[in-house]
Amino acid sequence: MATESKSERAYRVIRERINSGQYVPGYRLVLATIASELDMSVVPVREAIRRLEAEELVTFERNVGAQVSLIKEAEYQHTMETLALVEGAATALGAPEITADQLARAAEINERLRQSLDHFDPHRFTELNLEFHSVLFETCPNPHILDLVHRGWGRMRALRDSSFSFVPGRARASVEEHDRILQLVTDRAPVIEIEVAAREHRLATLDAVLARQRDSKQSASSSAS
Repeated sequence: MATESKSERAYRVIRERINSGQYVPGYRLVLATIASELDMSVVPVREAIRRLEAEELVTFERNVGAQVSLIKEAEYQHTMETLALVEGAATALGAPEITADQLARAAEINERLRQSLDHFDPHRFTELNLEFHSVLFETCPNPHILDLVHRGWGRMRALRDSSFSFVPGRARASVEEHDRILQLVTDRAPVIEIEVAAREHRLATLDAVLARQRDSKQSASSSAS
């Protein structure tokens, strides 16, 4: 078996950290720091960064340097808009089927989300967030809608997205919105109210991310001028 070159090792390590979320979107990749950590010179790390840049996982900005690529705005927006529609429908259709035990499970997960805010880990938060919503939408009796929800979440993973790493301030509001959705389901509110609440909850995260990206672009433009 061929020995892994230093450049290949640097590429593998950095790519794994991007995919795992250790290096979040916007994370600055300081070549000297990575080289020191991997016990190699800056040259192979630079080569690895160039490969990742060609794959659009890393971008290089003047006066900033190399950083993990931000979420592709158009793809993210389309995915979130679609997910808001189908997950809202799935949550609403599943509400009459949900049991008291499942509601208690969702409430317990949301409490863990609330407790995690003090020592915030965006990727753990995202995992728990999916777990919370899964309790609510998996009871949907329409398998076609449910399949679309699963595809939407799968596409989000393909985007390497943790929205909460990009807009951590959104997490607290998200937990509070979970409380409202849970209350609507518990009270057996009209299906349309549950659907709208679930849809607006997802779109609020989209709006926060898009606003953050607009701010980043304006800051970059100001720095360059």
